[in-house]
Formats: sequence, C-alpha cells, structure tokens
Amino acid sequence: MKKYEIRGQYYELVRDDNCFNYEEIKDYFTDYFDDFDYIFGDFAADRVRLKGFYESNSKNAKRYNDIQFLNKYIIEYCNYGSKTFLLKKLPKK
Repeated sequence: MKKYEIRGQYYELVRDDNCFNYEEIKDYFTDYFDDFDYIFGDFAADRVRLKGFYESNSKNAKRYNDIQFLNKYIIEYCNYGSKTFLLKKLPKK
C-alpha cells in the first residue's frame, strides 16, 4: 500500500474505496489526530469526516475508538454505501 506524510508523521493507506485524495485530506488533519494509531475517513455529501482509532491493546482504546469496532462504527454512523478510507500510523524511525 502507499505511504503518505501528514504533519510530519507517515501513514500507510490500508483501505480505500477509491476516494482517498492526499492533497484534499491532509488539510483536514489537526494535532487532535496525532495520538491515534488509525485515521478513518468517510465521505457524506461530498464532505470528509475523520475519526481516530487506537490499536486494541492500547491503554487509550475505549469501545468507541478501538479499531476492532471499526465495522460496527461504519454500520452505525456512516451513510450506507459511503466511500471510506483507512490510514495506519507507521512507527517513527
């Protein structure tokens, strides 16, 4: 998968419904997302929504932001058939 630098951090694109646009998405990232292990994006009405998730073994993981519940999040909070993508934070070298 492809790797992208956003705010000095590298991410790997691990899931993409043919909607990820690096130039558009990077402008939506703020320091709020710096701590998350994954960044999930979905498009509704031509606007992107971002949500952070943690690895299941992270001390910060709660039921609402644990990556193992991503599919449940998609079903409950995303519009049916919306385009989505998932970025995974890569370890700093």
